[in-house]
Amino acid sequence: MKQSIPIQRIIIWIFLLGALVFIMAPMIFMISASFMPASDIVKMPYRWIPRGIHSENFVKAVAGNDGTYIFIRNLLNSLIVASVVSFTTVLISSLTGYSLSKFSYRGRDLLFLMIMATMMIPFEAIMIPLYMVVTKLGLQNSYQGLILPFLVNAFGVFMMRQYLITFPDEFIDAARVDGMSEFAIYRSIILPNTGPAIATLAILAFRSQWDNLLWPLLVAQTEQMKTIPLYIVKFTAEMHTDEGAMMAVNLLASIPMFVLFFALSKYFVSGAAVYSSRKG
Repeated sequence: MKQSIPIQRIIIWIFLLGALVFIMAPMIFMISASFMPASDIVKMPYRWIPRGIHSENFVKAVAGNDGTYIFIRNLLNSLIVASVVSFTTVLISSLTGYSLSKFSYRGRDLLFLMIMATMMIPFEAIMIPLYMVVTKLGLQNSYQGLILPFLVNAFGVFMMRQYLITFPDEFIDAARVDGMSEFAIYRSIILPNTGPAIATLAILAFRSQWDNLLWPLLVAQTEQMKTIPLYIVKFTAEMHTDEGAMMAVNLLASIPMFVLFFALSKYFVSGAAVYSSRKG
């Protein structure tokens, strides 16, 4: 006998398909428009499938309207800043989370509470004091100035602490009985068993810096020190930039994030699932 599909399941599928279309439509538009001439992009109704590959868009996106190829330098700047911030965020957050979850000492809960309190402060509220510190230190227009305020963040500490709080103490106690130092336990036991959390945190930290527009706008003062978001803003605002080149530069700027996500997607999905189950 043929079983009927429950109405609730049909409604869920319709909702999910609608959400998928809503989320994917801008990305599909960006990809298809990057291969079109500007005249086809503004034409209505819009052709979602390009009639050919208009490679001039990508050449113009990389070369820029002035032909200086500063896109490559700005892309490299974003890669350096986002990679260093991801590394330091994972390292410092995992060490701090390990300390807050597996060691008992006076003031531990107060320290954790104070770290969490910093999450309530919007970046715009501390942006000017940070800028004054960076200026006093002479770090304007440098990689140090772009990186220093983002070496670690409270959310990373919270995430690693929540992940490690249910890590079995028996493994750590057994390692101590075997004579391992605390750093050796962290390096040989904690890190290898927190792959999903580390991958999730690394992707989130990388993405937050890859999209960061406001801070580089303050600190980077020359074209050579600007990052990809600043290049996109400048390139799209120029008079001679057409719509096809705008979409091409956006697509090129998105590729590193897609590569990172798909390379770590297995860990990211499992890490998000574990984190969501432990956040309470």
